[in-house]
Amino acid sequence: MYDNDQTMTFRIRDEKEAELKKNLMTIYEALKEKGYNPINQIVGYILSEDPTYITTYNNARGLVRHIDRDELLHALVKSYIGL
Repeated sequence: MYDNDQTMTFRIRDEKEAELKKNLMTIYEALKEKGYNPINQIVGYILSEDPTYITTYNNARGLVRHIDRDELLHALVKSYIGL
């Protein structure tokens, strides 16, 4: 039994965004290590949804297939405007 009067909150959205960021950084680093321009490649993927824009190195292509583009765009816009 807990004696704490404070209510604990569970924020699944925050956890999803943290996982999204972690995966996106892994993809970014893999592209960078292979000599690609990571920003251009990721934008190409977002616009086309063609996973061949992403290298298979370090399972980056496998990771990008698990990223929902709508969630990614939401997180990017939110981050860009500082929310």
